Amino acid sequence: MSGGAPPRVALVGVNGHGRWHRRVIAALHAAGRLRLVALVDVRPPEPEPDAPTPPGTGVFTDHRAMLAASRPDVVVVCTPPHTHLPIARDVLAAGADLLLEKPPVLDLAEHRALRAASDAAGRAVQVNFQALGSPALTELTGALAAGRLGGVTGIATVAAWQRPDAYYARSGWAGRRSVDGRPALDGALANPLAHALMQCLAVAEAVTGAPVRPARIEVERYRVRPIEVDDTAVLRLTPHAGPPVLAALTLAAEEHLAGDVLVTGERGRAVLEYPTDRLRLPSDARPRVVPGRQGLLANLLDHRAAGVPLIAPLARTGPFTVVLDALRDAPEPTPLGGDVVRAVGDGPQRVRIIRGVNDVLRAAADSGALPSEAGVPWATRPYVVDLDDDHP
Repeated sequence: MSGGAPPRVALVGVNGHGRWHRRVIAALHAAGRLRLVALVDVRPPEPEPDAPTPPGTGVFTDHRAMLAASRPDVVVVCTPPHTHLPIARDVLAAGADLLLEKPPVLDLAEHRALRAASDAAGRAVQVNFQALGSPALTELTGALAAGRLGGVTGIATVAAWQRPDAYYARSGWAGRRSVDGRPALDGALANPLAHALMQCLAVAEAVTGAPVRPARIEVERYRVRPIEVDDTAVLRLTPHAGPPVLAALTLAAEEHLAGDVLVTGERGRAVLEYPTDRLRLPSDARPRVVPGRQGLLANLLDHRAAGVPLIAPLARTGPFTVVLDALRDAPEPTPLGGDVVRAVGDGPQRVRIIRGVNDVLRAAADSGALPSEAGVPWATRPYVVDLDDDHP
């Protein structure tokens, strides 16, 4: 599809995180890579100075009306996760390629349904796990392939963020397990810190040469607010082949830790700070920034124009969706309170902090042990799922 007019692009879900997509689209529009033809949201678009709406762009409140009127070539969908599947099906049936915000869907049945819709339409689905476009990740996986760490014995991630009370008031699905009978799973593992787990799965894929096939999932989930999902979680995934993966994550941090992916091998450890593309291999004296991150919308445009492989195709997210499938059926997270939790600040910006949580999560990532196995006083027994070999 070289030459000719640039692809017509629409965005569904333009507020909240949708404003980030608007900025990405605006830069590609200005460069002549695409033409923005429509914005869709149930609310009027919020002002975004870095992403002015081009003249002639349609503004809609219904995605079906937009598809019929604007006939886009590519649609970016940034709506609540429980709405992804029906909107994605409509987009694919209309003949457009799709960039779908993560998580793509929330259980394996929906994942299979979306793959079937993509195959039937013959259209591409890219999932916006944007950290997979990291050049540091590419360098890390190249180092693994070259044997610079020797045999890999463990992959882990640790991330410690804070989210204020306002975060859980941002929408009707915030902190919810389900909405209107559909999974929502707006917890730390499934949504804000999903990139950390996906990075680990990408590294594990590089180690074995194939997507991870989980054999066992063990997860401890906690919450410091009256929400239905986890704000703190430690998950251990044991695959049918390859090293174990451990994710230790919180939104109730004492100190901010952007997100480290730790790859331990027989010859040393590599550390990738996935949000910043900082990498330290065993031979490096200090972490260094690896420039050149690839945007996933630009990659999708390159795929359409020249057949460039997608960075985050839907199929690559199968193992991540296996984890979500387990979380969907897991018991509610254990509430933490009393002396274990302290509050800082007032009003909507108040945060709640688990005392000592950074040390607990770091120890889990370093050792591969769950908090309950390490004797953490507030830890509870994990939820365990054993899986057959036929999962993605």
